[in-house]
Amino acid sequence: MAAVNVKLASTVRTPRAEDYAYTVIWSEEDEAFIGRVAEFRSLAAHGATQEKALREVRKVVELVLDELLESGEKIPEPISKQSFSGKLNLRMPKQLHRRLSLEAEREGISLNQWINAKLSGTHYPDKQ
Repeated sequence: MAAVNVKLASTVRTPRAEDYAYTVIWSEEDEAFIGRVAEFRSLAAHGATQEKALREVRKVVELVLDELLESGEKIPEPISKQSFSGKLNLRMPKQLHRRLSLEAEREGISLNQWINAKLSGTHYPDKQ
């Protein structure tokens, strides 16, 4: 365990609760706001307001981080600290590939631009 702490201290900063990605939504069923954290899918906390739910789920994350560090278990990397290349290898049915290619051709743009537009919700992307 000491080696893990030394390695963490010398090469990588241990994530803090505020490094993680949170969402807060209203739950009709619970009649409360529910705070969740993307990197710990099983964690949630309630609150009477959005602020309280966020504060509570952050407290839970702090406790979990302390427990993981103490036990030497792997701590999930915050999404905010991950790097993304912008490249994605995507498999899809041949029929979908054909349909998307036709749509892109009709729009006069590349298939890549068309798929990006679809995923981002843009209806008519700028032609490059």
